[in-house]
Formats: sequence, structure tokens, C-alpha cells
Amino acid sequence: MNILNIENITKVYGDKVLFEHVSLGINEGDKIGIVGVNGTGKSTLLKMIAGLTETDTGNIIKNNQADIAYLAQDADFEPGDTVLSYVCRGKISPNPDWNLEAQAKTILKKMHVEDMEACIETLSGGEKKRIAMAKVLLAPAKMLLLDEPTNHLDNGMIVWLEEYLAKYKGCLIMVTHDRYFLDRVVNKIVEIDRGKLYTYDTNYSGFLELKQQRLESEKAGYRKVQSILRTEIEWVKRGAKARSTKQKARLERFEEMQNMREPVENKSVEIQSMASRMGKKSIEINGISKTYGGKNLIKDFTYYTVKNERIGIVGENGCGKTTLLKLILGIEKPDKGSVTIGDTIRIGYFSQMAENMDPNEKVIDSVKDIAEYIKTGSGMVSASQMCERFLFTPEIQYNPIGRLSGGERRRLCLLKVLMTAPNVLVLDEPTNDLDITTLAVFEDYLDSFAGIVIAVSHDRYFLDRIADRILAFEGNGKIVQYEGNYTEYMSKVLEKSMPLQEGITKAANSKNIESCKDTWKNNREKKLKFSYKEQREFDTIDEEIALLEEKIREIEKEMEMAASQYSKLQELTEEKEALEQELELKMERWVYLNDLAEKIARL
Repeated sequence: MNILNIENITKVYGDKVLFEHVSLGINEGDKIGIVGVNGTGKSTLLKMIAGLTETDTGNIIKNNQADIAYLAQDADFEPGDTVLSYVCRGKISPNPDWNLEAQAKTILKKMHVEDMEACIETLSGGEKKRIAMAKVLLAPAKMLLLDEPTNHLDNGMIVWLEEYLAKYKGCLIMVTHDRYFLDRVVNKIVEIDRGKLYTYDTNYSGFLELKQQRLESEKAGYRKVQSILRTEIEWVKRGAKARSTKQKARLERFEEMQNMREPVENKSVEIQSMASRMGKKSIEINGISKTYGGKNLIKDFTYYTVKNERIGIVGENGCGKTTLLKLILGIEKPDKGSVTIGDTIRIGYFSQMAENMDPNEKVIDSVKDIAEYIKTGSGMVSASQMCERFLFTPEIQYNPIGRLSGGERRRLCLLKVLMTAPNVLVLDEPTNDLDITTLAVFEDYLDSFAGIVIAVSHDRYFLDRIADRILAFEGNGKIVQYEGNYTEYMSKVLEKSMPLQEGITKAANSKNIESCKDTWKNNREKKLKFSYKEQREFDTIDEEIALLEEKIREIEKEMEMAASQYSKLQELTEEKEALEQELELKMERWVYLNDLAEKIARL
């Protein structure tokens, strides 16, 4: 059953055409994910459907029974709002027996909000997002419009919301950058591309394949027209002997083919390495502790960063993840312990919230405040050229920042951070508001970034993609280190908890819980010491890694010289890939052996 129709709408914002005569039908059971580059109009489309923004032309017609609940990117709270008063405000009980306040408390508890009378102004970004979500889900409408619902939520809440929306019976339309979320919740993707809408009846993974097929089909169609056009040009050159109706139609068709534009793929952000040289000493965290309001956020935490490592930091909202970053940055001071930064370390901080930028300042002037020119791998690049690489065209560069979308402002913040040529990137929720295309390019950039990356993120795909070590906040100030990406971390957490749970179950049956816990602890303890083979490996592995890196550099030089010799180039490529695989294995062993050495030293 059709519940909403978008009919031939056009929307222009400033000098940018967001939508040009587009139409879309929405049916019961549709769970739609809207994707597109920042600034293409994703949030605007949601606002038009919600009735908060008007179209320039065309109509949006909805079924009378299609009541709508809308979650904005940033919820609008009034001064003095408490949790319960905000969630209940404006809600009407569907029947006399329905207790609105009781239902509100139930949904808030599911969202892990315990203090119903807390003043919202005092809460964290993640807590505010959960409260706004609770208001939308309370007595849910038949159509949910969600703009970046996963922003600021911790991983546990994202999984809960994912499961809730997967079971939700109504219609769902959402904008999100979370690729796992899109894969598991939606059954339709709507892509916004240069003012047009493209619909794909699939989830995100299927969309990637179908989009590629669409682009290839468009290119094939264009090539076919160009082939026909060459024949038509010859016919026109010969000249028609008579101006018959048939010949006039042929000439008109010729004109149409001449005016056909070649399919254009969306440009993506171009990021080149701009890191500064790093010395031997990087960041040393020595026994730090931090308490807020009587709550232990961080307790006796020690960590020494290693060159080029990629650290992902996870934990529940309010556990202290951002506080840890601020302690590293020197914004906050620890209650106990110290953080020492090496002399050559240059930190680039991409904060959770967009920096306070003057809305009247021009984009190009904001970038020039950092540097007029920056040195990259391809030479000196001007501020204007860097803007273009980040998809800010010359026209947009001279627009005031206030006219940028939320995602475009985040992209501008990222550009300014990278313009400082840091060798340590500290990222606090870096995926918030960035479009998927920009995220993919940023992830590729981090692969080749010559420095350390420390990222707090709720985005499971991002952490799977970039992290090789996870620091997990596990309550009462305890931070535990896990090797691998997010998925590997979760599997280790499950492995760690399953033996304990099995032990507790057996103990309950035998009424000997304490004894069973001790058994489990004894079984998991391992004697920490190097074997003879490990000691020899530990003593030589640094030299072996250096030798492999040197061999790879030599092959790369040979490849440059053999660029025109296909067979030789193929041989060198295969040799390089084999060495890189060997290097990757060596690096994994290096991490393991150094961690073991560090643990042994603490005993």
C-alpha cells in the first residue's frame, strides 16, 4: 500500500540545485536508507517529508493515516527540560488505559537512561541522543524519519537500535553513514546524485553492486550513442537532397545525440599524506587516574604508543573515552600520573563536535588561517587546491561557512586538521556527519598515514577497517587492551565471558559458586615468560623488519625503472606482494612479543 508520494519536486538552496523534478513513491514496509555526498540534500529531503521545509515546486502527498515521527541530527531541547518532561511533551495517549508516563519510563530504561528527572543540559551528547530517540520511539508513528540516528550512541545502544528497527513494522526512512547499520536494517537504498534520485531495492552491500552496474550501463549507452553519432555526422556532411519529414526527424535525433552529456561519476575527496617526521619518543601515559563527581573514569592506566599503530577506543557513553583523549591532548589534567609528549610529536585533533567557526567567514579564508601552502607527497599545494581536493569548488570556497551543510562543515574541519601536517591523529567520533564516500577515502588515507592514529568511535565498520588494537573501557576506570580490530575484540570478549558464565551455571547447580569461580580463574591463568624460541625471535625481529622494509623500497625503485616492461613489472609486483605479506606477519609477531615483554616486565 502506498503511503507517501514525492511528485516532481524541485528544491534550490542558494545557487545549488538540490533536487530537479524528482519523484519517489514510498510504500508500507519500506525501510529506506538515503545516501549521497555531504551537501546533496539528504537532511533537506527528510525535512520536506516531515513538513518542516517546503519544496520550491512539486508536491509531497501522504496518506491520512501516515503519521510521522522525526528525529533531527541535533535535538531541540528547551532550557530547564528534564528527561521525562521532554520525552512526554506533545505526546497524546492513544487510548484512556495507556499510561504515557509509565510507557516513557519503560522506553527510557531500555535506552539505559535511569535518572528521569535529570536536567538535559547537564548530560553528554550520547545521553541526549538516546533521550531524543526515546521520544521518537514512544508510541511510534507509522513512519519514522531518522537523521543520523547512530551519532553519539555507543556500540551497545547501536546494536539495540539495529535490532529494534529491524523488527519495526512501520515505514522507516533514515540518513546514516553507518554501513553495517544500513546492511542490517534497510531493504531499499535511495541515492541522491546531482539533483536526481536513484532507487535500489536492496541493502547497502547490494546497492554498491547495483550502482556499479548502473554506471557501467550509462557509460555503455553513451559509447553506443557516440558510435551512432559518427555515422549520422557522415550523413549530415553529405547533405540531404530533399527535406522530407523523415529526414527532419533524423536531423532532430542527431541534434539530441550531439547534446547528450557523458555520464559523470561523483568526485571523491583526494587526501595525500601530509605528516611530519616523528622521533623515537611519542606519547607515554604513566599510571594516570581521573575521577568526576565521585565516579572513577580512569584508574591507574599506563600505555606507551608505538610508531604507526592504530588504536580504537570503545566503551559506553559517559565512561571516559573523550576524557582520555583530553588527558592526552593536555586539555584536562590527570588526578594522578602523567602524560608525556615527545618533542617531535604534532597532534591533529578532530573533535566530536565541529569547531566553533564564524558562519560569516569564507571557506577559503578559514583554510588560509592554517596555511597558504602545504607540502604534500606531490609537492607544494595551495589552500585553494586543497579545498578543491576536499570537494569545495571555487564557487563554494567563496561562500560563507554558514551556508555549508553539517557534513560539509565536518569535512572542512577535517581538512583544517590535516593541513597542520600532524604525525599523531586524535579522532573523537570522526565518522559523525561525514558521508560514506568521504569516509572510504579517509580510511584509505589512514592506511598510508605515516604516524599514530588514536580514534574513539562507535562505527563498527570504521574500527574494523582501521584499528589494529582496541582499548576497551570495562567499568570502574578499568581499561583493557585487545589485539585486532573491533570484530576480533568482540569475539575475544565473548570467549572471555563464556567460560565464566558456564562456570557460574555449574556452580549454581552444585551450590558452590565461589569454588567454580576460582576454578575458572585458575584455568585461565598462564605463566608469563619467553620460551627459548620467542626470546631469540624477540632479539632479532627489529632487524628482520628493517631488512624487509629495505627490500620493499628497492623493489619499488626497480618497478619505477621497469614501468614499460610488462613481464618484468609483473614479476616485481608479485615479489613485492610476497614481501609485504611476510612483513605483515612479522609486524603481528612484533606486536605480540613486545606486549608479552611489557607484561613480563610488570611482574
